[in-house]
Amino acid sequence: MLPASGITELLIDWSKGNTDALEKLFPLVERELHRLAQVQMRKLRPVNTLQTTALINEAYIRLVDQNRVQWQNRAHFFGIAAGMMRRILLNYLRDRRRIKRGGAAIQVTLEEGIMITEAKSDEILALEEALCRLSEIDERKAKVVELRYYGGLSVEETAEVLKVSGITVMRDWNLAKAWLAREIRDEE
Repeated sequence: MLPASGITELLIDWSKGNTDALEKLFPLVERELHRLAQVQMRKLRPVNTLQTTALINEAYIRLVDQNRVQWQNRAHFFGIAAGMMRRILLNYLRDRRRIKRGGAAIQVTLEEGIMITEAKSDEILALEEALCRLSEIDERKAKVVELRYYGGLSVEETAEVLKVSGITVMRDWNLAKAWLAREIRDEE
């Protein structure tokens, strides 16, 4: 695998419109995108029937359409990719709950053979609603949760993306977790 600086150079070239850089970039970041997708999918078991590959492909399509982003480095790229995957999965969950798609009806594929629980889906959506409220109050703390919880980024990677210290990330992470837990508990 190319060192982080090589990936950063390809991202910057891509930002400048070099399509060859994009073609070279995807094979280098595919493994990490797969890891991010698995982190996302693990959090949604057993409510999710979406395949990891489908999530990666959808995220890739959206990333390729990003023509206004000035990529700073690989952590910035993976932070945005994690956020996209989160939004794709949340939209998927919301779509599954809509009446026109069967509402709360549970569909289980033979391949997966897993039980999909409505309670787990409600928990995930409650977390998302609380995270949106946190974002209105303190956007950085919400971004820390998005990058750490949904993106699976380390404290150091999150600090790099947000351009803050690791101590600040840990403080924001701990406060955000407590705030979200209280919000979700109060909502119930």
